[in-house]
Amino acid sequence: MEATAAAKPILTLTVNPALDISTTTETVASGHKLRCGPSRLDPGGGGVNVARVVQRLGGRPLAIYTAGGPTGEAYRRLIEAERLPSLVVPVQGSTRQDFTVDETGTGKQFRFVLQGPELSEPEWRLCLALVADTIQPGGYVVASGSLPPGVPEDFYAQVARLAREQGARCVVDASGPALAAALAEGVFLIKPSRRELGLHFGTVLDSEQSELDAAMALVADGTAKHVALTLGGQGAVLASREGTLRLAVPQVRVRSTVGAGDSFLAAFVLRLAQGRPLPEAFRSAVAAGSATVTTVATELCHREDVERLEAELAAQDFGA
Repeated sequence: MEATAAAKPILTLTVNPALDISTTTETVASGHKLRCGPSRLDPGGGGVNVARVVQRLGGRPLAIYTAGGPTGEAYRRLIEAERLPSLVVPVQGSTRQDFTVDETGTGKQFRFVLQGPELSEPEWRLCLALVADTIQPGGYVVASGSLPPGVPEDFYAQVARLAREQGARCVVDASGPALAAALAEGVFLIKPSRRELGLHFGTVLDSEQSELDAAMALVADGTAKHVALTLGGQGAVLASREGTLRLAVPQVRVRSTVGAGDSFLAAFVLRLAQGRPLPEAFRSAVAAGSATVTTVATELCHREDVERLEAELAAQDFGA
């Protein structure tokens, strides 16, 4: 997955990053001290994870993210250690933490996702200003992750408008009102899960046909040019005006699903930025998401694993 001089720039935006803490314990039970194993820290949050994976796969992204308080300082140090090109928006509140516990006795994973600090209007408007200043025509803007308190529901819609005005492609990975507002503005690509897309339409997607119909409905009405619907262990579906593609995931040992969706999106956007055909980008996305689930806790995919799985998937036929 080589980066080329012709690759289009990729800008990511994360307004609610999280310092990811992960550990293990034998059994999660109430009323007792839970003795844990070694812990690890990772800089998490949708857009930042996308940028980290793009960089691991040979791309050169630029990540915009907010940071504040002691956890924000720790977060910044982790980003700097990875030498990820970034712009930081200082905020008064403290960057949130997310906590993941793997129960070794059962193999279950427990994920605690905190709310995040409230952003003032000057803080979230500064995020938009940085996006406006750094968007490059023909490039990609990936707005990903939850919105913290204080940020309006149409925030990603405003990002999409900025991208369109400057001739860039906006990619949104969000849910609920934030996704609905972005779609009303019109975006290049969204990456919902089956549950998120079902909630958008107020229904349950319980069959392959219902999945295809929901994804194609957004393409047909022009709110999204492409819809990449992720289905966990059942693979993924891609809908666009060219039609639909379905791809199963390769057989891998699942250790943790944290960051799989972000890795999927990162590989997809990077391949498109490199000028690769849509089906090839889709295959790379499934490979990256699958590679991430083989890693422990909050670790993300590794390039060699992505390339190996991509080769395996190249032998598969796409389904419709």
